Amino acid sequence: MPIHVYRPVTKGRRHSSVQDFSDVTARRSEKSLVISSKQQAGRSGGKITVRHQGSGHKRRIRDIDFQRVRFDIPARIAAIEYDPNRGARLALVVYKDGVKSYILCPQGVKVGDMVISSKKEAEISAGNRLPLERIPIGTPVHAVEMLAGKGAVIGRAAGTVIEFMALEGEYATLKLPSGEVRRVSKHCLATVGSVSNPDWHLVRWGKAGRMRHRGIRPTVRGKVMNPVDHPHGGGEGKHPIGMKYAKTKWGKHAMGVKTRHKNVASDNMILFRRKGRIQNV
Repeated sequence: MPIHVYRPVTKGRRHSSVQDFSDVTARRSEKSLVISSKQQAGRSGGKITVRHQGSGHKRRIRDIDFQRVRFDIPARIAAIEYDPNRGARLALVVYKDGVKSYILCPQGVKVGDMVISSKKEAEISAGNRLPLERIPIGTPVHAVEMLAGKGAVIGRAAGTVIEFMALEGEYATLKLPSGEVRRVSKHCLATVGSVSNPDWHLVRWGKAGRMRHRGIRPTVRGKVMNPVDHPHGGGEGKHPIGMKYAKTKWGKHAMGVKTRHKNVASDNMILFRRKGRIQNV
């Protein structure tokens, strides 16, 4: 969807933009698929355990069907809705037997279109869900499982598209948006097409108030703190940090540190890491 930039009648408007909601067809969510949740404030026992989280507008969680195991039952797109918990749009689908559920809205689908999930044969069109072995190589996919039957894990963000590169033996080779190339079982389900709202990443939030509505609190630089509060703190004026490498608030390396856990079970499925380093061949 396009991004709107308004005439800067205020200072906050000058560097901000908003997404277009012309694709949203329903103003109210389906009550049977919405649950309330406790607001996350980054605290445990009243103490801050995760910084920069808190406040924000009250939200409700939409119960999204990431598995789509109602096989061979056609479903109609009844509405396209906004979800405050993610950048992508949601599609309210009504199955032929009357059951309703939310799915990630694929790019290009419209109200009234029919989608289906099948382990056998189905048309290769946006929104249909099939095992990777049933999808032609080169087809763009999203909402892909990493373990068959577990539900979609990768390729769920707004505008995301995964490239289906090859099918060899029991595994399919996928190229993720990050550049990582990995294998998953050919029996894993994937949805044809890309995720909706690809212009989401172009939104400029413009002012602190909009970030507070999203539940993001201010981030203060360490070098403007006192020495008691941060290793970078203290000094006069615009001083450097005064050490060989940047540190976190707790004195650990802050930059260039690998954060992925060692010996992850799926490491042997990664062929190329996102930085181009060969992992397994």
